[in-house]
Amino acid sequence: MASRSTSPWKGFCGDYGFWEPSLLNSTRPDISPCFQETVLSWIPLLFLWLVAPFYFRYMQKHDRGSIPISHLHRAKTVFGGLLIIVPLGEVAYAIAEVIIPTHQIAGIYLLTPTLVTLTMILAFIIMQVQRIKGVQTSWVLFIFWLLSAVCGIVEFISRIYSARHRDQMQFDLFHFATFYFYYALVLAKLVCSSIVDRRPYSTTDTNPCPESSVSFLSRLTFWWFSSMVVKGYKRSLTSDDLWSLLDRDKAAAVMPRFLKTWKKEKLKSDLSVHPPAAKQKKMGSQIPMQKLEESGDGHRNKVDEVAFSGTPSQNTKKPEKHTSDTDAIMRGYKASLFKTIARTFGRVFLIGCFLKLLHDILLFVSPQILRGLIRFTADKGIYQWEGYMYACLLFVCTMIQSSLLHQYFHICMLTGMQLRTALIGAVYRKALILTNSARKDATTGEIVNLMSVDAQRLMELCTFVNTLWSSPFQILVALFFLWRTLGPSVLAGYGAMALMIPLNAYIAIKIRGIQARQMKEKDARLKLMNEVLSGIKVLKLYAWETAFRDKVMEIRNREVRLLRMSSYLQATMTFMWTSAPFIVALLSFTVYVFVDEENVLDAEKVFVSISLFNILKFPFSMLPSMISRTMMGHVSLKRLETFLMKDELDTKSVERFVEGDHALHINDGSFAWSRGDNLILKNINVKIQPGSLVAVVGQVGCGKSSLLSALLGEMEKISGTVNVNGSVAYVPQQAWIQNATLRSNVMFGAPMHETEYQRVIEGCALAPDLEILPAGDLTEIGEKGINLSGGQKQRVSLARAVYNDADVYLLDDPLSAVDSHVGKHIFDKVIGPQGLLKNKTRVLVTHGISFLPQVDHIIVLVDGEITEVGSYAELLSHNQAFAEFLRNYSNEAEDAEENLPGDVETKAADGSPSHREASPTKISTALKSHQEEEALKKKISEDQLKKQREQDATKAALAKEGDTLIKKETSETGMTRMRIFILYIRSLGNFLFLLIFLLYALFNADAVFINVWLSRWSSEELVNGTTPEEIRDKYLGVYGFLVFLQGVLLLLAAMLLAMGVLKASRSLYLRLLTNVLRSPMSFFDTTPTGRILNRFSKDTYTIDESIPFAVASFLRMFMLVVATFIVITWSTPIFAVVIVPVIICFALLQRFYVATSRQLNRIESVARSPIYAHFSESIAGATSIRAYDSSERFINQNQNLVDVDQIAYYPTIISNRWLGIRLEFLGSVLVFFASMFAVIGRDSLSSGIVGLSISYALEVTSIMTMLVRGTCNLENHIVAVERVEEYCNIPTEAPEVVESNRPASSWPDTGKVEVNRYSVRYRDDLDLVLREISCHIEPGEKLGIVGRTGAGKSSLSMALFRILEAAAGSIKIDDVDVSTIGLHDLRSRITIIPQDPVLFAGTLRMNLDPLDQYPDDLLWDVLKHSHLQSFVSELPEKLQFNCTEGGKNLSLGQRQLICLARALLRKTKILVLDEATAAVDLETDDLIQATIRTEFAECTVITIAHRLNTIMDSTRILVLDAGEIAEFDTPNELLKRGGIFHCMARDAGLI
Repeated sequence: MASRSTSPWKGFCGDYGFWEPSLLNSTRPDISPCFQETVLSWIPLLFLWLVAPFYFRYMQKHDRGSIPISHLHRAKTVFGGLLIIVPLGEVAYAIAEVIIPTHQIAGIYLLTPTLVTLTMILAFIIMQVQRIKGVQTSWVLFIFWLLSAVCGIVEFISRIYSARHRDQMQFDLFHFATFYFYYALVLAKLVCSSIVDRRPYSTTDTNPCPESSVSFLSRLTFWWFSSMVVKGYKRSLTSDDLWSLLDRDKAAAVMPRFLKTWKKEKLKSDLSVHPPAAKQKKMGSQIPMQKLEESGDGHRNKVDEVAFSGTPSQNTKKPEKHTSDTDAIMRGYKASLFKTIARTFGRVFLIGCFLKLLHDILLFVSPQILRGLIRFTADKGIYQWEGYMYACLLFVCTMIQSSLLHQYFHICMLTGMQLRTALIGAVYRKALILTNSARKDATTGEIVNLMSVDAQRLMELCTFVNTLWSSPFQILVALFFLWRTLGPSVLAGYGAMALMIPLNAYIAIKIRGIQARQMKEKDARLKLMNEVLSGIKVLKLYAWETAFRDKVMEIRNREVRLLRMSSYLQATMTFMWTSAPFIVALLSFTVYVFVDEENVLDAEKVFVSISLFNILKFPFSMLPSMISRTMMGHVSLKRLETFLMKDELDTKSVERFVEGDHALHINDGSFAWSRGDNLILKNINVKIQPGSLVAVVGQVGCGKSSLLSALLGEMEKISGTVNVNGSVAYVPQQAWIQNATLRSNVMFGAPMHETEYQRVIEGCALAPDLEILPAGDLTEIGEKGINLSGGQKQRVSLARAVYNDADVYLLDDPLSAVDSHVGKHIFDKVIGPQGLLKNKTRVLVTHGISFLPQVDHIIVLVDGEITEVGSYAELLSHNQAFAEFLRNYSNEAEDAEENLPGDVETKAADGSPSHREASPTKISTALKSHQEEEALKKKISEDQLKKQREQDATKAALAKEGDTLIKKETSETGMTRMRIFILYIRSLGNFLFLLIFLLYALFNADAVFINVWLSRWSSEELVNGTTPEEIRDKYLGVYGFLVFLQGVLLLLAAMLLAMGVLKASRSLYLRLLTNVLRSPMSFFDTTPTGRILNRFSKDTYTIDESIPFAVASFLRMFMLVVATFIVITWSTPIFAVVIVPVIICFALLQRFYVATSRQLNRIESVARSPIYAHFSESIAGATSIRAYDSSERFINQNQNLVDVDQIAYYPTIISNRWLGIRLEFLGSVLVFFASMFAVIGRDSLSSGIVGLSISYALEVTSIMTMLVRGTCNLENHIVAVERVEEYCNIPTEAPEVVESNRPASSWPDTGKVEVNRYSVRYRDDLDLVLREISCHIEPGEKLGIVGRTGAGKSSLSMALFRILEAAAGSIKIDDVDVSTIGLHDLRSRITIIPQDPVLFAGTLRMNLDPLDQYPDDLLWDVLKHSHLQSFVSELPEKLQFNCTEGGKNLSLGQRQLICLARALLRKTKILVLDEATAAVDLETDDLIQATIRTEFAECTVITIAHRLNTIMDSTRILVLDAGEIAEFDTPNELLKRGGIFHCMARDAGLI
């Protein structure tokens, strides 16, 4: 005894054991002090020490700057210091106890305070580092303090209990006082860690997202989002209410990471195809993606940069990397988009997976707690505190599950959002640099589909893809617990489930195949829709709307058939997996009771098993859906991968900024549009000196535009070299105009220099147009320049090039679309020797020979080869074919030749500018031009600029007041109108909907009755410890029948719903398509194609695939919620007291959430359209964008539009989480009260009733959440129906056919046209464009219509076809008022060759004869007359030649000749030519005119022309000026009269 007393230690635990079960076997339970001081005290300490190293590393990498010292930080510091002092005091006290000889102390009282002291020092250091590194709130410290507080609760209660009931002699005042002081400090620190500190930096963002500066607790509960929910409830949200994106979610942050990884993948693939020895040659196709990602020097060695992510020297240090690349080469590596996605987003996604795993583990805790509750109810000897403990544990368990689940969903959805951003950005970048051969296989509609459908599908897949491993995991864990409950009998149920797996796998494979085919049909439909919308004007002019509607619907019907097959298969899968838990339960219970008479189904076995089977419902129901979605996602992934692997333009095909004396140099160049195709340009040798003006001439299709494309690097260089020195500006033959202000179109991203800007406007003859436009140069130009004439568009395109001040100008026939006098003005002021570009290198493709004497050099192209090169004088002196052509077609050619001085210095062979000895006349002209230029400079004085600024302000004000052509897309506000739901139900079918509703109601009633029946079975009294055989068989028979009936009801409901929703989808689509095609042109003028296409892509996808799922989910959950509340209230009537306030809370949450979520969804739908509109616009102008080197700017615009869309989408994600965590909290409250009532009423409730009640209460959390979310999803998705319905109700044109007033089948017989006091305007809010026009056109008369740009020439032709409806007056054709007959009858009986030739992707035959009305012989005949026979006959495919989208693989002239062939096919009595020969050479123009004179000799021909020579042989000429008839007479009379026509003819050199 003496030896023991001399030791200062009282053992490790002192007087108590480590774990003393006897302390729990009491009405007042307690835990051993040793256990409290070790396990409970060390848990938070262990957490902090484990996490701290990783947290320090994280803070080191994410330094946001120091946070200023705040009151909060001071408080944290004080509390932290005290928390170090308190345990340190306990250490000192323990040491003192050890030192005092008479005292003994347990080792734990020294060890634990020491560990606590060290941990508090660590926490203090973390807190200080956080401030230095800019961490406003810390999840690490919050969890640490929370664990400390939770683990301290037991000791908190235990010490109070010990102080009250134990001997005062054993009372330790010091440790009692220090613990409660310590615990108070822990609580204070917990509160402080729940409060966010100051920002470490100031922000200029006017509406920053609060998420970045809220506490961890706020993030955990999504409390920070409450302000938006409240705002959305009080009033309808607008885009201005939305917060900015966090930096981590912006495209500028996401794209570089994704592209870097993708380039590494693509490089491996390319190296596996092209060995390293050839990589320098082949890497050109990889550079554009690098260039588009990064600004800076584009000529670095991208191979080293991409392959090794470092410098070449670093490469030598990592031979293993090189080895892996070599292995890839040997293996034939194929780039994987999946690997790229995994490497880019996988790390964060894995965190979500870990949270999901924790959630799934906790799922199986609840049934075990339920087991304890049922035992507690059945065994009255168990202490009451155990029941309360089980109730509290259920509440805590469900709350932790909820937090884990919603953080998991948040991470996955955030990853999905970032993935969508990355995919859209990658697709956009790729589309800008596709080769022409790749563009053939990827139309605008198909690429929009990749963005709208495939990217969206992969984003949605991110949310639930973990189900693929989570479901099997849950199924296996459930099997383990079911085995413990029912033994081997459960294998019978699982065996049945195992039999379903191969069947489902087979169905999944079938679904995957069907969906791949469906996506092809979807692509084809969107491709055709895009072309229909792009060429809608031509469709209306030719009365082809119905024909093309049928073509679209033919594809749509095939798509719907595939959707129906897929839906039926999915319905079968849903039936099998939804029924699976019930079948598993039935077979398991059946085998269990039959295998041994002593096996009795008591309440514990039944309801623990039922709760486990309920857990199985989710994996069983989600697994088929996820397999299906994964199959769809795989299809989308492969489609995206295929697109991203398409060939890119080789940026090295044109060498830039090389040394040499030439601005442009092609040496032995041969070019084709794609490798393997016929050569378009052969043996091209061109040398052009800086400052030269070079004209390129030749017949239609000879390769003039292709030569410019070769210089731009747009063609495949088969051989030779191309050098371009300096920056390039490009004016395409068909002007590309953006949907922006006219000023923005001209400036094209360049800074504003007012003096230069005004010079360009004057030089390009745009000043008079600016006076006409409502807001001047701030007037918004519609999509594709819809509110500009052809000449205006071309001049804006030219002004853009001039203003951008490049070194080299490539001008593709920019004067073809302007009037001759305007063309002369532009040439003199801009292009010519004295123009604004006189010191620039200019290559001018032209058909106008009047300008040729003034150029330095002429290149003559014939069939893709250069036949003649030289100056104008040289070509005339050669007396070859071109000289003969000049003499035949130029009135001034001879004059020019005569006027040339004899000592003209011809150009050098290398193409240097000529230096002619100027005659007095030329000197006079040059002086005059110089004087005009100086006068222009003086005119734009400072006062003028000041006045200009004032005018700009006025124009801007006008533009704001409503002169915007493209109206901002609006969205509905407030609740989704019931009319939309009713409309959808009617589309589905009223009777069918009621039948489906009834089937789902019966299905859920059956499911409830199954559980009630099992409850009754488990409560049956036993006879000799077993259930009598007849009673067992009765219960089992009814149970089996109910399970079978449930399966039948579900299968019927799923099949009928699949049939109904697709019927509704087809019906809505047909209405949408019909109405859009019948909409007036004013609708297309003011609505971007992307916005319309959005209805046919994303909204249609939602109606096809999202709404059916939402409807099924809503119906199931609604019925289940009703059934659940009935069962719980029936089981424990007192529960009704809780249900009422909980339901009120549910309803309030739903109202708050729905109001916000619905409006967010609408805003996001509106924000999505500009992405597609901008994309379509960018694709149309991709050549210009590349030529101006503006790719980076357009990529930034695309990223900004995606960010704007995500700004609306991100709150939608958060709103779901905000709702979900609150709904599940209410569900946890229900579970808690159900458990508490079971504990309180244990004496009056049977264990079967308790099991039934709590098992349903455990379901409430998920089904209430799913109901509210299902309701909201349905409302959100029904917005797609609302948006489609909006376009279904757009005012349409006049009827296609007026049955009561149909013209005779031979009408028009003669072709007489009478216009009587006719006035017209483009839209109701605009001025008249034609004013009281009156004229009489005799049958067979050839009428020419001329006038300056904007005079109303094309408007008159549109009025004739009723594209524009009369504001006053009338037009009669053969005495029939055209306003009284149907549009189809009118437009199908007269013909037009429009100004813009529109072709569709498809065969040449389809483009000539879309309705398939004429035989091939007739087609060849019209091709002969339209001078295309030789061209088509040389094509390998002949009439089956495939035209690309818009006919881009044909020249503009060839396209116009195809339009002529269409007119020859129809050969109606009235033919309108609207600038039909503007893009063809003079020789072809003469041939076309001869064809028209011959083939339409007896027809009335109305010709609108810029080339006056094409109408000089007209019977009469009508001159329009400012929408009125200025002159109307024969050509000779008008020339004699000396009016407007005389001036135009003089300017054109005709007189």
